[in-house]
Amino acid sequence: MTLFSDKPNLRNCWHVVASDIEVTNGVLGRRLLGENLVLYKDSSASVIVAPDRCPHREAPLSAGTVTDGKLVCCYHGWSFGAAGKCVSIPSADAAFPIPKNSDLPCYQARIRYGLVWVCLGEPATDIPEIAQDSDAKFRRINNPVDIWKVSATRMIDNFLDIAHFPWVHAGTFGSSQRTLVQKIDLHDLSDGFHGYEYAVVADNPPAAELSSGQSGTEVNRLMTTGFCLPFAVRSTIKWDTGLEHILLLVTTPVDDVTSYFTFVVWRNDDFSVSSEDTVHFDRMIGAEDKVMLEKIPGVLPFEHGALANTQADKPSTAWRLKFVQFLDGD
Repeated sequence: MTLFSDKPNLRNCWHVVASDIEVTNGVLGRRLLGENLVLYKDSSASVIVAPDRCPHREAPLSAGTVTDGKLVCCYHGWSFGAAGKCVSIPSADAAFPIPKNSDLPCYQARIRYGLVWVCLGEPATDIPEIAQDSDAKFRRINNPVDIWKVSATRMIDNFLDIAHFPWVHAGTFGSSQRTLVQKIDLHDLSDGFHGYEYAVVADNPPAAELSSGQSGTEVNRLMTTGFCLPFAVRSTIKWDTGLEHILLLVTTPVDDVTSYFTFVVWRNDDFSVSSEDTVHFDRMIGAEDKVMLEKIPGVLPFEHGALANTQADKPSTAWRLKFVQFLDGD
């Protein structure tokens, strides 16, 4: 088993821990790379991320409340505002100086694509770029952040793979897929992703028609799949009609064997179909992946010869090599 969540270089990456709307609704507890975090928004709507520990007596701040942009600890009512600064101690006289070690040691956080990205160290990588987010022809559709009892390494391996389509996704789009995977040529895609292009004939059941924009039992898909270190995968779909469907699949390691997962969709449609109906089929596909992956314990092995591979596994093999180099600082 190749453990990875304690590697220092991962602390210097941006990781998604929540959706923007979750933090807007109040205080939130999350766990990233084995560390417990608290998230809230201050009075200026900036996201504050800090260790989930009150400096006073170490109560979990995520069990508190947010009032007027201030996080209030549930144990003694200490309050924290902008930049995690302690602004109130109810048990102390107003003339008593707030102790210097009362402020929260905050981490860097950004909101992008409707998601909260956190870096526990000094950012050495950028948040993945999705050009369609600034294209007026495309709309963005967010989805909930879910917990998968799966190692992030196995999730990326799966998201880069097409050989499992006829088997895992037989209930959605995969039963018409050829089992033989044609030669895969990896190259740099747009916006810093590395991957491959391919064409598939996909099932188009009634549940998929709102997504594909077409009727009929099958549809042609021109697709790309690529990765951006450490745990982002972009999949693009283009149908014969010119409709495009861009998916950013974001995986975050809670620890070595548990992950957060969410995906964001961009589409150049006419907005006539509701967001929920548009991504319903994608969620069905994700549910199939989750059921399969939660059957497989542990971390994906990285040791040479630990796994049998074919040329269909070329994308995952390339990601594993680059990921190990990244962890080692090469």
